[in-house]
Amino acid sequence: MIIIVSAVFPPEPVVTAMLSRDIAKELSKNNKVVVLSPPPTRPCGKKYLSLQEKKEKYEHIILDSYTCPESKIIGRVRESYDFGKKVKAYIKENRKKISLVYANTWPLFSQKIISDVLFKYNIPLILHIQDIYPESISKKIPLFGSIIEKIFLPIDKKILSNSTRVITISKKMKNYLVKTRGISSNKVDVIRNWQNDENFDRIKKDNKVKNKLFTFMYVGSINPTANVNLIINSFGELDLRNCQLLIAGDGPQKNDCIEIAKKYRDKKISFISVEPNEVAKLQSSADVLILSLKKGIAKTALPSKLTAYMLSAKPILASIDLDSEVADIINKNNCGLICLPDNKIELQKQMKLFQKKDFFDLQEMGDSSYIYAKQNLTKNINLHKLIDLIEYIKKEKNA
Repeated sequence: MIIIVSAVFPPEPVVTAMLSRDIAKELSKNNKVVVLSPPPTRPCGKKYLSLQEKKEKYEHIILDSYTCPESKIIGRVRESYDFGKKVKAYIKENRKKISLVYANTWPLFSQKIISDVLFKYNIPLILHIQDIYPESISKKIPLFGSIIEKIFLPIDKKILSNSTRVITISKKMKNYLVKTRGISSNKVDVIRNWQNDENFDRIKKDNKVKNKLFTFMYVGSINPTANVNLIINSFGELDLRNCQLLIAGDGPQKNDCIEIAKKYRDKKISFISVEPNEVAKLQSSADVLILSLKKGIAKTALPSKLTAYMLSAKPILASIDLDSEVADIINKNNCGLICLPDNKIELQKQMKLFQKKDFFDLQEMGDSSYIYAKQNLTKNINLHKLIDLIEYIKKEKNA
């Protein structure tokens, strides 16, 4: 029996939830698969009244663990800890039947509890790392960041040490973990996150029709790390004629960003919510898609929206760390323009450059984005890499 531990799972419209579902469906073709997840709560404020699921070959068990969809540190710690404890109890009860565990779960407490119990019972663990902790938190708390790293870095080292294999989503994440956690490079695999690229292919238009208004667009969660307030202020203070800015998504800072936009009543700035199945169609109406992250975040992360943006065959304006993998991809493949993070003047400069570009130059950038995505970021390529790894570890265990 293969266990998939997933911190989020459909009907939650989160990229990692879709990854876990795709993995479960593919693995269950030749294996008995059980998915363990907490009650669905993402995005914050969403109510799931009915949890009836489509009949699948895998079994999905929703554990009665504490959840905290709000971005609150104490609540998130309790959520991670409690989910880990519930998974541990299931593993202890069923340990003789389990051949392997794939886990894409909350850091660090859930990961620690699960890795410890699996190490105790000599059950292989494939741990999927989406973001690097404690660094992701310490960067947001400058005064106490070094203390947080000193306390929690040894915990993460132990988690990775206990894992049979570790999956990261970028080469720079792998190199960073190998260097700072003291683990072998052979233990870490780079497998990109994917989207349902069929959705983008179905509505991909030929981009030969110009918009009446040149459209800058941000699509994704409106949270502190996304720097959406910077995008709004940069656009609002510019005198760009026949341009509009569309912010599509929800998140804890949406209301604050709406208030910021009210300062620029003479500018065309609008907000909408968007369902996951509508993203491809919405992004096809943009001229430029904006990706913005606070300083330091992109160095150890590869945001899922990059894949969605590139599959939409649109040029990308990225306000990110220049030494990040996102910047490398955009620069080396002529997918758009980049600028320093947290820098309004730089972002405004690139906005003006984009608006002046010839329509066919924009189309060329978009085509380059699409080609890179199809060659490196598709579900077909990366799902099979992950399934092959799981099957290989399972065979090693049984040998």
